[in-house]
Amino acid sequence: MSQEQPMRDQGQEDGAKATQGIRYGDVFNVTGELAGQPIAPQDAATMQTAEYAVLGAPQPGGPAALMASAATWNLYAGVVEGNQASDVARQQGIKITETPIPGGNIVTEFVAGQAVGQYAVADAQIGGGVEDQGGSNASGGGGDGDDKGGDQQNGDNTKLTIGDALEATARAIGDEPVLASDAVAIGAAETTASRADVTIPGGIGDAAVAAASNNIWVPNDEVKIKLGDVLSNATVDMLTDKPVEPEDAEKVVDAEVGSKPDHRTRPAGVAVALAAAARINQDDMPQG
Repeated sequence: MSQEQPMRDQGQEDGAKATQGIRYGDVFNVTGELAGQPIAPQDAATMQTAEYAVLGAPQPGGPAALMASAATWNLYAGVVEGNQASDVARQQGIKITETPIPGGNIVTEFVAGQAVGQYAVADAQIGGGVEDQGGSNASGGGGDGDDKGGDQQNGDNTKLTIGDALEATARAIGDEPVLASDAVAIGAAETTASRADVTIPGGIGDAAVAAASNNIWVPNDEVKIKLGDVLSNATVDMLTDKPVEPEDAEKVVDAEVGSKPDHRTRPAGVAVALAAAARINQDDMPQG
């Protein structure tokens, strides 16, 4: 049972869409401030990573797909920018919840506390736990066919890799400046992927350290080096890659929390992305 609603009469609203973009109220049955907000690329990316984390893949014709189409139109129309998130979604969050029913779950997707989609999913279809985009994120459909020197273990290209998890972070919070704790986590992820004991010279770990060091001296967040600058092409930039296993995620989580005074992972950051990917990979393992 979906809460998506048909687009309104195009002939009536072409002029408004050209200036205001496709808004949440044009696509979903929502009210208030959210209804008037244009759907932004980061909103769509965040919902997509949530669907990956919960269900293992975005739902065809689901909220993430609708949001991505609307955000693409808005981007080309000049209504939003590539790294932009809508104000209400950024402040109040995007999340997916599951309500158990016999044989499966009712999945409900929310933007700023308002439901934008609801449907039933059988147990066999569910790829992971509920992910709130103030928390864990995961994305990607596995490898892109590249062997990365044989590190895509056992020829299994269906598992989420370390590179996939890093790119999921870029999609979720790519407009956030690189912090020192991010650099530590990225370095740990890279060395885990390569099975080396040191950061790969000139790799994404080094790039993250350089970015974090630069950002310390830059007072304006707008010009700081962002996570998306470092991680957007992680699967290509990394020399080797491998499916995320629980011990890989644990290593990265330990590295990130150990580098922070509050000993907490960054919401939607590197550590939680790897933890979510590891959980999805474990859930996808054949039983028995």
